[in-house]
Amino acid sequence: MKKIKLGTQILIGIALGLLIGFISPKAASFISPLGDIFLNLLKMLIVPLVFFSITNGVIMMQDAKQLRSVGGRIILFYVISSLVAAVFGTAAALITKPGQNATDFANILTSEAGSAVEFNFIKNVVSWFPTNIIDAMANANMLQIIIFCIFLGVALLALGDKVSTIKKLIAQGNDVMLKITEYVIAFSPFGICALMAKLVSTISGAMMKEVIVFVLTIDIVILIYGLIWYPLMLKLVAKLNVPKFFKKITEPMIVAFTTTSSAATLPVSISVARDKLGCPEKVYGFTLPLGNTANMNGAAIQFSVIAVFASYLFGLPITASSLFQFIFLALILSIGAAGVKGAGIVMSTIIISTLIGEEGLVLIPILAAIWPTIDPFATLANNVGDLVGTTVVSKQMGLLDEEVFNSDN
Repeated sequence: MKKIKLGTQILIGIALGLLIGFISPKAASFISPLGDIFLNLLKMLIVPLVFFSITNGVIMMQDAKQLRSVGGRIILFYVISSLVAAVFGTAAALITKPGQNATDFANILTSEAGSAVEFNFIKNVVSWFPTNIIDAMANANMLQIIIFCIFLGVALLALGDKVSTIKKLIAQGNDVMLKITEYVIAFSPFGICALMAKLVSTISGAMMKEVIVFVLTIDIVILIYGLIWYPLMLKLVAKLNVPKFFKKITEPMIVAFTTTSSAATLPVSISVARDKLGCPEKVYGFTLPLGNTANMNGAAIQFSVIAVFASYLFGLPITASSLFQFIFLALILSIGAAGVKGAGIVMSTIIISTLIGEEGLVLIPILAAIWPTIDPFATLANNVGDLVGTTVVSKQMGLLDEEVFNSDN
């Protein structure tokens, strides 16, 4: 198994699950405990993973001087880009309405869960702020945990070296959670196989059509976002030649799309930023590693569409306050997304459990099955965004070697 790539293992698990579900419902029932174990492991990850990853994402910006010069610009660029991406994804999903015509999950929620998004806007926002963070963690109230983590991260950042031990502990805790996440994701082919086997006998043709709409919405909106937002930033903000930029970053684009790994693409992006784009090390040495973990424009689009998709599937009304929630969750979770392969499925679990509750986790096997079709586009958008941000900041600071950028080499 170790010789087979994880993505291939998951595809094999999906195929076996489909086969078992079609051929023998009894066999599907027999292996269903593996799927339950996988879902339990995902639930186990949610609270500690969000706590450490979001907090660590804030305190990563630990160099105050760098934060004021390069950091201030690149963080603003990354946050605005991810926010725009989340708005793009939400708007596109409201147009295509994935999940609207499927009734498979419409009656699965209790009346209380179904009314969860019917708060008025002010009450909804007020409810995000915790009165007791321990209680919020015990009840997996993710919005309250996220708000607390942002406050905690900002406080640790403001205190600087006085709390270096705590910051180190948070960073180490994040590393531990990423390793545990790797273990859970390594088990995912078996869990997904069992979940698919159980699901395949009940999923309707209408659901399949909605899943196709969902996949196309994500992939197409990522392409539209990339063709509008990135050229706009390069042309209007940096006043650079857009076709030349994209020609020079062909190699990291190919690596990102084919490996679906931002970490694997990072060395290639650094090489291109230095040798082809003319960016200085003092800029790309900070912006690219930071963007590798904190600038996930493609993920922001994925998560916002998933939020709308889940709401339609489970028959929840989409209100102004819920739209604000979709965009907020997509932005924050994309910034704090764990940097391991397959972690998007885990972060999707967080979104669904936040908006729908545990009942919504029946959607996870469907998301896991289609993830290989949306991950390449998201990873591509993430890495192009890092290079665009690095180039724009270099030009703004007057540090871009335009002779290198404009050369044909």
